[in-house]
Amino acid sequence: MTDATLPSPVASPELQARLATRRSAPAQALGDPGPSAAELETILTLGARTPDHGKLFPWRFVVLGRDSRAGIAAQLEPLADRQPDPRKARAVLAKLTAPPVTVLVVSTPDEGHKVPVWEQELSAGAVCMNLEHAANAFGHAASWITDWYSYDADAVALFGVGAGERIAGFIHMGAAAEPLLERPRPDLAGKVERRP
Repeated sequence: MTDATLPSPVASPELQARLATRRSAPAQALGDPGPSAAELETILTLGARTPDHGKLFPWRFVVLGRDSRAGIAAQLEPLADRQPDPRKARAVLAKLTAPPVTVLVVSTPDEGHKVPVWEQELSAGAVCMNLEHAANAFGHAASWITDWYSYDADAVALFGVGAGERIAGFIHMGAAAEPLLERPRPDLAGKVERRP
């Protein structure tokens, strides 16, 4: 079926319920099982179905296995000592090493294109959210995080992020070790302006 022959959207109570109860899991509390290889392939495919002005696909995925994450985390430990709170900076490395599956989303904007870089970066953010929803659709908990190692130049290099690229997020997936807690949500009265 091509996009031109896709049926019009229909109401989905299941999707509404999912969006109404969506919560992120603590990355450091994610354990086995994570998505299978086949599930992950579908999760990546679904994640890539995201708004993208200009059809530029201004992002890329890096699937980080446990071994690669453990090696990078070991290299990040000395860099943590340069952070304002070294103890906390080392502690958050557990978010990187604990989950069974992690997808790094790298924003790769084309600064010479007519589509503004900001819109290209928004597309990378939309990919991150799509990946979370796709993981949840397979029954996995997920967490979209960045942390200090997404912004430290030496740390970013350890993940293979090149010049002109930025880390949009680490999407960690697995089984939640504890019930997901609700958090405060915005009062829409202060966030919505209605114009006739």
